[in-house]
Amino acid sequence: MKAQFQSALIIVMAGCFLNWGSGVAVAADGSPQGLKKVAIAYSSISPNQAPAWAAYETGIFRKYGLDVQLIFVESGSRTVQTLVSGDVVAAEVAGAGVIQSNLQGSGVVLIAGFLNTLDYKFMVSRDITRPDQLKGKAVAVSRVGSSSDFATRYALEKYGLVPDKDVAILQIGTQPARFAALEAGKINGVMVSIPVTAKATKLGFNTLADLQMLGLEYQHSALAVSQNLIKTQPDLVRNILKAHVEAIQYMKTHRKETIAILNKYLKTDDTDALQEAYDAEIQALIPQKPYPTLKGIQIILRELGAKDAVARAARPEQFVDLTFMKELDSSGFIDRLYKPGAVAKASPSQEPAPVQVATKEKSSQAENKAKPVAGEKSISGSKAVVASADKASATPAKSTQAASSTGQAYTIKAGDTLSRLSEHFYNSADKWPKIYEANRDTVKNPNYIYIGQKLIIPPDERAGT
Repeated sequence: MKAQFQSALIIVMAGCFLNWGSGVAVAADGSPQGLKKVAIAYSSISPNQAPAWAAYETGIFRKYGLDVQLIFVESGSRTVQTLVSGDVVAAEVAGAGVIQSNLQGSGVVLIAGFLNTLDYKFMVSRDITRPDQLKGKAVAVSRVGSSSDFATRYALEKYGLVPDKDVAILQIGTQPARFAALEAGKINGVMVSIPVTAKATKLGFNTLADLQMLGLEYQHSALAVSQNLIKTQPDLVRNILKAHVEAIQYMKTHRKETIAILNKYLKTDDTDALQEAYDAEIQALIPQKPYPTLKGIQIILRELGAKDAVARAARPEQFVDLTFMKELDSSGFIDRLYKPGAVAKASPSQEPAPVQVATKEKSSQAENKAKPVAGEKSISGSKAVVASADKASATPAKSTQAASSTGQAYTIKAGDTLSRLSEHFYNSADKWPKIYEANRDTVKNPNYIYIGQKLIIPPDERAGT
C-alpha cells in the first residue's frame, strides 16, 4: 500500500514538473488550470481584427489568465448580438453596430479603438475612370447601415451621385463575396480594404477613391464589451484589454511573425497583399494607444441622426468607457511595453482552431447625410479621388514637373493634398492657400482634388524660390 502511494506521488509530482516547465497547469481532463474560459468574437476577415488574432496565436491571452475561444461571426450586427446575449464577453467589431445597439438600450460600449478611420478604396471595373460613369450601374456593400455602406454612400455623394437612384447599392455580404462579384462583372464598384486592394490593383481594376485621403475620422473597428461586464467583472475587462494592447505591441515589433499570422487568418499567400496589410494597416493605422475616436463616433451619430431623433440627441461619450484605457496609459503600462526587453515571452496557444460562425445579417437602414470633413464639390475628371487640405506629414507622390516663369507644373497623384504639396514645395503645410489661389480656375474646392488634375505650383517668394 505504501509502495503504491509512493508511486502515485511520484507520478503526480512528475506531472507537476512537466506542467511547470510548460508554464501551464493541466487538470485531469486536459483543460488548463488557473485560466478563465471566455469566448471573444471578431466580425470580419480583415487586418483590423488582427489584435485578437495575435493575442490568441502568441499566447498573450493566456499570459493574462484567459483561456480564449475565438469565434468568427459574419457581420457586425450579428457580432453585437452575440455580445448582448452573453455568448461572448468581448468583440472586435465595427463601431457603427455597437452605437446602433447602444441606442436601443443594450448597454454595449467601446473600450478601445483599433481602426479610427476608413481603410477602404473604392475599386471599380476596368472601363470606369470617372465617377459619372457609375450612373445606371450597381455597386456592392455588406449590408445597409454597415461601414462599407457608409463609405460607399459617402463617396458617391461627394461625386454628386445619388445613392439608390443614380447608382444601385446591393447587399452582398463579406468582402471576399463582394470582390468576387466585381471580378465576375455582376457589379461595377465596391469598397475594399487592405489587403484585397493589392489584388484588385494587380487585376487591373481602377481606384476611384482612396478614402484615407479624406482625413476622415470614423470608428471603423473597435473592442466592445457590455456595461454589465464592466460592473461585475472589471478585472476580466482589464485583462482582455491588456492582452489586446500587448498584442498590438507584439505586431508592431515582430514583422515576420505577424505576417505569418495574417497569412493564416486572411488565407492568402499573396506576398504583396500581406506586406501591404502589415505596412499600411498594422504599422500605419492601428495606434499604440488604442483610444476610440469621439469625433469618429460623432460622425456615425450624425449619419444615424438623419432618421433617428435619439441619435441626434446623443453624445459620443455615452458610447465609450475609457476607464481602462486611461488606467493603462496613465500607469505607464503601454509605454513600458515598447521599452526593449520589457515584455515577457508569451507561450504559443495550444487551443483548438477558432470557431467560424456564419450567419445572415439583419438589415437596418441608416441614411448617410453626414456633414463632410472635406469638401462637397463633385468631380467629373479622370480618375477622381477625394483629397483633404488637412495637414499631413507625408510627401506627395512623384510627378512630372516642368519649371516655368510663373511656377512648376504638377500632376496630382494618389495621396496628394494641398497641405502635402505645400509641405513638399515650401517646407510648410500652412502655405497651401498659395497653391489654391494660383489654381482657382480649376480647383473649385481645396479639399477636393483628383488624380490626374494639373496644377501650377507658384514660387515661394518669401523663401526666394
